Amino acid sequence: MTSPFRVPVAVLLRDMPSTMPVVFSAPFDAEHEFPPRGPAESDVDPEAPVAVNVTLQSHPGGITVRGQIEVAWHGICRRCSVPVTGDLHLEVHERYRDQEGLADEETYPIEQDFIDLSPLVHDAVFLELPLAPLCRPECKGLCAQCGADLNEGECDCPPPLDPRWATLDALRFEDSDES
Repeated sequence: MTSPFRVPVAVLLRDMPSTMPVVFSAPFDAEHEFPPRGPAESDVDPEAPVAVNVTLQSHPGGITVRGQIEVAWHGICRRCSVPVTGDLHLEVHERYRDQEGLADEETYPIEQDFIDLSPLVHDAVFLELPLAPLCRPECKGLCAQCGADLNEGECDCPPPLDPRWATLDALRFEDSDES
């Protein structure tokens, strides 16, 4: 079975300049190449469908890939610890170069008249995953003392004391009667 991420480009390289649309949906990580991330990090399920809609354009020395990538992600709210989900809608614009050309870290390789879009997709998705997702922008989080979810209502904990004034709380003055 051939991967939809692996695209033949011999015709593009032969007939310059030319373009070719590439549209497909495939599991994000069918080979389970990436281990699951930690419970506090955003991640994408290996079997989650990633939608790729790009245009390949050949030019002397390589191919330019432009288009959109869409995939669903999941994580944990950084304030209240509830599960959070979302969709990434990414714009990509990357270059692929012949191996005979000058190699650099800013391009992907063209190997035996094929380009592999999976590194491009994985790089783009992992770079755009939210580092600290929120369930909603106005999330109040958890009470630091009792752990109650403040989004569901206020708790009965006294307000925290300001440590800068804590010494003054220990001072007690006695009223003296001068009669």
